Amino acid sequence: MKTFVEKIGVAAIDMTGSLKATLLFAIKVVFRMFDRNAYNSAVKMVLVEQIYFTSVQILPLFLTIAVIFGSILVIILMLVVKELGMVQYIGRFMIGFMVYELSPFITVILIALRSSSAINTEIAVMKVNKEIRTLEAFHIDAMNYLFLPRIINGIISVVFLNSLFSIVVLATGLIFSNFIFQMSFDTYTDVLINSIYFSDIIIMYLKCITYGVFITLIPIMFGLNATNELTSIPVSVLNGMVRVFIAIVIIEVLSLILKLI
Repeated sequence: MKTFVEKIGVAAIDMTGSLKATLLFAIKVVFRMFDRNAYNSAVKMVLVEQIYFTSVQILPLFLTIAVIFGSILVIILMLVVKELGMVQYIGRFMIGFMVYELSPFITVILIALRSSSAINTEIAVMKVNKEIRTLEAFHIDAMNYLFLPRIINGIISVVFLNSLFSIVVLATGLIFSNFIFQMSFDTYTDVLINSIYFSDIIIMYLKCITYGVFITLIPIMFGLNATNELTSIPVSVLNGMVRVFIAIVIIEVLSLILKLI
């Protein structure tokens, strides 16, 4: 029994220390974002490359998933609403559930699966190959050159792709609302507009920004935790991705609590 309690205590201490280190690093990054001296031509070039890799290259696949997955979810939602006789709440379901909750969640999962693991691997490989130490030897700030562009890219990518996913969902909703409820374009638009609340939009985009920060910041931190051995790279990536998905769940829960306050 004592050993079990000790293990729980050690795990709690480790988790608290990890959370503290993550939040401190996040605060440091946020302050650096507002430092104009951090943005030289090299940093801007890296940022553009990261945005292209994360947001542009993924567009064909992302749009395909958005159309297919969004259509399936919209059809299921509308059929359930029709079965329950709650057609008058269709706008609230589409905006409140599909746009405010499901769209950011699916978007961040897709980006995390593709980009978070890539960032974690990239930083871990650089750590093992001593490339980060080389940058420091040439007085190149790794925070500005490596970390900042990737974190800013995470924010831009989640916000942009979430908006795109929401537009696709609402467009498919227009099509299927006509088939299922014989709802006209004007009626569908009015229903959606009456279901939009400015405070919910603010919370959604704050959630997207927070997602963008932590799905890039956590992989960077765990990449830096890699040792000088190649075998530490997959371990670093695995641990980093587990923490990324834990962070996504925590942020989702906190956003729901914020909406209830």
